[in-house]
Amino acid sequence: MKLSQLLERMDYTCVQGSVDIPISHLLYDSRNACPDGVFVCISGAVMDGHKFISDVVMKGVTAVIVEKEVKAPAHVTVIRVENTRSALAYMSAAYFGYPAEQLKTIGITGTKGKTTTTYMVRSILENSGFKTGLIGTIETIIGKKVIKANNTTPESYLVQQYFRDMVNAGCECVVMEVSSQGLMLHRVDGFTFDYGIFTNLGPDHIGPNEHKDLDDYIHCKSLLFKQCRHGIVNMDDNYVERITDGHTCDLETFGMSENADFRASDMKLLQKPGLLGVTYRLSGRMDMDVEIDIPGRFSVYNSLTAIAICHHFNVPKENIIKALTNVHVKGRLETVPISPRFTLMIDYAHNAMALESLLQSLKEYHPKRLVTLFGCGGNRDPHRRYEMGEVSSNLSDLTVVTSDNPRFEEPMAIINDILIGVHKGPGKYVTIPDRKEAIKYCIDNAEDGDVIILAGKGHEDYQEIKGIKYPMDERDLIADILAGR
Repeated sequence: MKLSQLLERMDYTCVQGSVDIPISHLLYDSRNACPDGVFVCISGAVMDGHKFISDVVMKGVTAVIVEKEVKAPAHVTVIRVENTRSALAYMSAAYFGYPAEQLKTIGITGTKGKTTTTYMVRSILENSGFKTGLIGTIETIIGKKVIKANNTTPESYLVQQYFRDMVNAGCECVVMEVSSQGLMLHRVDGFTFDYGIFTNLGPDHIGPNEHKDLDDYIHCKSLLFKQCRHGIVNMDDNYVERITDGHTCDLETFGMSENADFRASDMKLLQKPGLLGVTYRLSGRMDMDVEIDIPGRFSVYNSLTAIAICHHFNVPKENIIKALTNVHVKGRLETVPISPRFTLMIDYAHNAMALESLLQSLKEYHPKRLVTLFGCGGNRDPHRRYEMGEVSSNLSDLTVVTSDNPRFEEPMAIINDILIGVHKGPGKYVTIPDRKEAIKYCIDNAEDGDVIILAGKGHEDYQEIKGIKYPMDERDLIADILAGR
């Protein structure tokens, strides 16, 4: 294809050369440079692509996309744009033939609930005959192909490549998690979402490597509603007005408020042997009773989101009800049914805010004991350890402190930091550094009516020690423990 075709929906200036040249590959990693390629110079936090122009030209690249003043050989076309990340997104969409225009695209943003909601939406749509792709924190699903995820929202080139693969696989829809980082870094530029969804917002992801402050975090989330045709938002959230400020889409609401378009009421906690869930009455644009085998008030919100989306696909009530009772998300309040005497769950909660929300939700079920097993990652802010220890000790009857991903730190040094926080609360605790032994302790000492939560690892299937990722899946550890009893 011609370079001009890749640039056709962008604003740009041709500083040098011609746009009427053939292009074989679109590149943003200098290591992949090849003849007749166009290289997009990304200004990253660690590496600046502009510094690799001479390297990629030596490998045959004939055009570069820049956002800074650069020097390049006379035979190389130089295209200047305002933002090369955004340019990569637009060029990727063109490179793969604008696949988003052949799909119904659903983007979900929010501090919590993105992962579970994407799986709920996919489950409902698939159950109703809509072949649906998924892009998220855990994995990307394209037909029967599953690709492990590195980022919640992949680089824009990969987003468009996945879209193209989904179209080729016969998908009609795609549901994806859209992180604030993904929006800030222009990973979903180059197309318009059919549906943009806001779940909730809390003071997370604030720091030197993410968002400078809460205002920046809110602003980035709000960008989705200037890039979608139809917005669906949680009207109960404190930040919803700021998220939707300046929106260019039409809006629809869900929540427990009287005026919500999709309203949940008469919520009841559901308890079965070894299983926790919730039921409620849905009214407004749909009327029915809903049951979900995932505990907590936030499960109501997640399901309301999914229902509101799927309503636009004219999904029958019975399909929605059936799909919601069968949704299981790996590592997100995932029940492992090993005994009717107690409930054992795996969850990804790996910071104080997430852990507190999780434990408060589980306490509403009045378990005989709430037992929380967790560790903290190495080479990370130690304050997270103190905070998680204190939260667990305040809300759990028993805290089992163990290892997570120690990375280059000694496991006991991390555990001792956690214990500083644990000692601030009233809960009992034990320390078992080996995670398998810690899980075994929880199972062997479980009492009737206990709720045991294994927190922190969630969907992860490894443990990182001294730079090496060793296989470790908590489901496998549980199976081994049961096999050896």
